[in-house]
Amino acid sequence: MTQDATQEFLDSLPELKPGERFAFACHPGVGCFNACCGDLNLVLTPYDVLRLRRGLGGLPSRVFVENLGEVSQRRDTGLPEMRLRMNKDEKHACPFVRPEGCSVYADRPGACRTYPLGRATRPGPEGETLEQFFVVCEPHCRGFEQERQWTAGEWLQDQGLSPYNLSNDRYMQLVSAWRAAGRGLDSRRMSMVFLALYQPDDFQRFLRDMKIFERLEVEAERMARIFADEEAALDFGLDWLGLTLLGLSGNLRPRG
Repeated sequence: MTQDATQEFLDSLPELKPGERFAFACHPGVGCFNACCGDLNLVLTPYDVLRLRRGLGGLPSRVFVENLGEVSQRRDTGLPEMRLRMNKDEKHACPFVRPEGCSVYADRPGACRTYPLGRATRPGPEGETLEQFFVVCEPHCRGFEQERQWTAGEWLQDQGLSPYNLSNDRYMQLVSAWRAAGRGLDSRRMSMVFLALYQPDDFQRFLRDMKIFERLEVEAERMARIFADEEAALDFGLDWLGLTLLGLSGNLRPRG
């Protein structure tokens, strides 16, 4: 779904105003438990993939892509995009769902955490991220019949969405900048983008082997974090793509 189509879908839903509450809970006692974990078109952000791999015991990114990912190009930008590969059964179930619930619950994707809310963002006048929330009330869902009530902020905090939204918002800023530039991607740059976004383990090796830091102004402390921590590698990858693809040097500069 393109950004415009996503926004159109969200605009068709009831908006949850600041401070407004909604009733919802999901647990094995709810009659539709696990019903939403199948027949999904679940787009995975780079941070989603990183966390899922972590929840699978540090699964190498190449193995994850081969066994669990479906890679395509975004229609609006041509950038690479990944979806979670569903099981080939009648329900097209999520590969991680079990009768007792999600087997990777601690590292489940951001979309699964946000549900039943939809979240739309736009840049504010000071460069901040402004949020809107919408209630996605599907007919089959019995979770809305539960008594527990939430504001959007309470739900996001309870579901541990802070690191997801932080990384995903940075990723979407890059996508928006690339869309605005109206440029295309050749196969070499496509591979480069995919490496930096979805394969931080291989990206770390690329940075070392290609001596990338000899060409950039990067503090030694940050460099050490990038090689030691995949989240830091992904964060750097977003800066690096902004610089190499679009010339954006906000957090990263080439050596003089």
